[in-house]
Amino acid sequence: MTRLSSFATGLRSWEGFLFAALLVILAVNAALTPEFLTVANQINLFQLSIEKVIVALVMTFIIINAEIDLSVGAMMGLSACAFGWMFQNGVDARLACLVCLGIGIAGGALNGYFIAAMALPSLVVTLATLIGFRGLARVLVEDRGITDFPDWFDALGQAPMLGPLPFALIAFGVLFVFLYVLLQKTGFGRRTYVIGTNRDVADFAGIDSRRHKFILFVASGLISAFAGLLYAARVGAVRGDVALGFELDIITIVLLGGVSIFGGKGSLTGTLLSILIVLNLRNGMALMNITGHIQTGVIGLLLIGSVLAPRLRLPRFNRAAKPKEVSP
Repeated sequence: MTRLSSFATGLRSWEGFLFAALLVILAVNAALTPEFLTVANQINLFQLSIEKVIVALVMTFIIINAEIDLSVGAMMGLSACAFGWMFQNGVDARLACLVCLGIGIAGGALNGYFIAAMALPSLVVTLATLIGFRGLARVLVEDRGITDFPDWFDALGQAPMLGPLPFALIAFGVLFVFLYVLLQKTGFGRRTYVIGTNRDVADFAGIDSRRHKFILFVASGLISAFAGLLYAARVGAVRGDVALGFELDIITIVLLGGVSIFGGKGSLTGTLLSILIVLNLRNGMALMNITGHIQTGVIGLLLIGSVLAPRLRLPRFNRAAKPKEVSP
């Protein structure tokens, strides 16, 4: 009886609603397009957006913590462009990758310092660094396209590594499991929720919220830089406009997954379901020859719906989505 009631509670939750929506999308796409459920197509739909969904995992932590990072797309672009610039100027590709990860850490630390230590709004800080990172990327490569990367680097983004699975998809799976355990099963995850719910209460309880926020933004910078390298490897070229506008898709995915824009609520399970919905919806529309502009409009409607849903959905959804009482 307990299992039955738990299952019913899950169906009433936002995650349950997303799961039902995903099943409908899968069924419709499979009925309309025979190629939809093939292994190659399922891997391809992830591969084409893998950099966004990787960053969406760490963005989940940021938004649950009642912050926002608008600079993730620009950091992806800066990392990719810095790699291309260094490789073009004779730097070993492996060393260039390490330097780019260091750039991500430094950029995240810059955001974290102004947000955590100086108590400036993350919206303002990351909007400023978005402009700065994007400008620096354009300074490095201007309007040139840099190509001809080493074969091993291109293989990271293009070649299967484990059976039909490419490296980026494997990295996504490993990162999801690690971050899921971190958020749902550890004190770090509980503190993320507490600070996002009420920072004053968290400080009163002895939680170092400034240090916590700093760590989250450093992690965001690092993962974004890593995703930028994966993008360069998948495309095999970089330009100054790499990952332009990616931050909007990433935030849409996280909010659609049930993470409250005000912080304190949400889960990586919801983010994963949202990822699957967005990717399968885009893929299904593409297979049905629906234009990119209409696809973008549909995703935009999803963003509006994900923001309005917490205010419009029935009280039982809110009860099911409410996090448990936590202690520091």
